[in-house]
Amino acid sequence: MNESVLWKTRLLVLAANGHVGSCLRGKYLYSKQAKIRIFITPQLETSLTSNLNYSQAFTRRDILQFAAAGSAALSLGSHAQSAWPAKPVTLIVPFPAGGGTDAFARPLSAQFARLAGKAMVIDNRGGAGGTLGASVAAKAAPDGYTLFMGAVHHSIAPSMYPKLDYDIEKDFVPLVLMANVPQVLVVNPKRVDPGNVKDFIDFVRKNPAKLNYGSAGAGTSHHLAGELFKIQTKTFITHIPYRGAGPALQDLISGNVDMMFDGLGSSAAHIKGGRIKALMVSGNKRNPAFPDVTCAAEVGLPDYTVTTWYGVWAPKGTPADVQARAIEELRKAASSDELKAVWASNGAEFGNLSQAQFGSFVSSEVKRWAAVVRASGAKLD
Repeated sequence: MNESVLWKTRLLVLAANGHVGSCLRGKYLYSKQAKIRIFITPQLETSLTSNLNYSQAFTRRDILQFAAAGSAALSLGSHAQSAWPAKPVTLIVPFPAGGGTDAFARPLSAQFARLAGKAMVIDNRGGAGGTLGASVAAKAAPDGYTLFMGAVHHSIAPSMYPKLDYDIEKDFVPLVLMANVPQVLVVNPKRVDPGNVKDFIDFVRKNPAKLNYGSAGAGTSHHLAGELFKIQTKTFITHIPYRGAGPALQDLISGNVDMMFDGLGSSAAHIKGGRIKALMVSGNKRNPAFPDVTCAAEVGLPDYTVTTWYGVWAPKGTPADVQARAIEELRKAASSDELKAVWASNGAEFGNLSQAQFGSFVSSEVKRWAAVVRASGAKLD
């Protein structure tokens, strides 16, 4: 229930339990016991039912709450009449175009515009493993017209960047977990073509530091997925951080790096086009979009589970009724046939969590990745 409706409901309950009187100044609610009365303005009267039960008197506390509620309801009521969104909404994407976040943000913005009737403008703010864009979003006006599409990287960042000027748990309000997608090990087949992932692991073990892998930046899931792979396979591969998955993918396709531990969302189209080759998806089951690609558990890596997820936040202080409307429109877009098709093509699933569940999930991810960072010894390059 949004805030304006909540106040109106409280007004109805209070009015139903009070006495109504009238005088030259108009109608009023009163309590003999409380020795207080509140006049009802014409605007306030329209929000009350006509069939009031006058059998029970107000307490003084109830009437004082009613007085506060009256002014709040009037101001909130006028605000609620200008339904969100009344103008275009900016969605800050903290990575350059062409990466995993972008692969989900752009289809989302198209469906949002179609269904909500207002444009959703993508603002790519890449750099520092997604933390620069997050910093900008955290300082945006909390009016619902600047939202932030972050990712798993932002639950890793607190353990990798000790001087962040924002807190993903305190400076943002979680709205919707938009997508879950497994990490995939991809290689440039012109530079590395071992045939299958088992042969690849054998090759890397026999040739430490010969290969390199690109990532979306230090402290991203791409980076930590690579470090976790190295720990579990007892190998060494040189890390090359980029300013986002998009630039890293382009260098992989061009042959400037050997491999990536990418989110399937950004790699899917390139795998299907034959520009890069998928050797393995993380986790204990194959992905329906790529049923021929081996999963980690099949090659003796049952604990190699890395999932990239993408969510939408609002800056802290965004009104509750605006949050509710944003969640409604985002979920409506996610349930459209168009977005379902894109998600399926990218090997992704919609994260069907409530707002509270999404917040708890982020907190658990912050703790989980802190442990991985400690175990791997990962540092900023």
